[in-house]
Amino acid sequence: MMADPFEVRMRFTAQLQHLNASITSSQKAAHYALKYRDMDEDLHSCILEQLERNNMNNRANIMYFIEQFCEMATKEDHAPYVRMIQRDILRVVDAVAPPDGSGAANVKHVRRVLNGLQAKEILSAETVAEINAGLKDRETHPAHLDLEADEGVEAKAGTPRGSRGSVRVDKRQIEQRIEEDRERNKRLRESMWTVSGDDGDEHGKFWDETSDIGEDDFLAANEEFMERRQMVNAK
Repeated sequence: MMADPFEVRMRFTAQLQHLNASITSSQKAAHYALKYRDMDEDLHSCILEQLERNNMNNRANIMYFIEQFCEMATKEDHAPYVRMIQRDILRVVDAVAPPDGSGAANVKHVRRVLNGLQAKEILSAETVAEINAGLKDRETHPAHLDLEADEGVEAKAGTPRGSRGSVRVDKRQIEQRIEEDRERNKRLRESMWTVSGDDGDEHGKFWDETSDIGEDDFLAANEEFMERRQMVNAK
């Protein structure tokens, strides 16, 4: 019996909406998309739609999913998914870190994923360098989370405000982002510790060349975590 296209689309959309910082959630969604690869164009459109409709936390999670998805699609020899991501990478980046600066908190995540896609030979060095150059102007927003200061106005979680060029983030989203960033940073540090010997030297060289994360970033992240906690408690 053939799967109902509408049901497949709805289930995949739900998985994208509930992605988190864990690799497991990304792998589950990727497996699902690859299971229904005969609907690849339709499911790819789901990715773009969710990137443009959801809050900035979710967009960052989808960005990391894309890297995992491309890697799995390559291993399973399903090139169409990879080609569509390559074709629409600028649209993806614009959704995750918009030109208006409302997604400044996501710029570093976009860079990490772009570096990962380059390392996996999914994106060329030229493409990544060009996109990274354009991202410099998107880091000018003073806050890591774009919080509007409109007093007396509470925005609902998950409500996109892209048409106004800004995204309001409520207390729950702030706490979620803190925890997810901590989880990703923890995983990055663990990946550095688990490599030893000659491979470790090579890994270290690769890390220095491709990643913008260092000890100072972890110290800064801890300071940001404390500041955000104070901000949340003050609400």
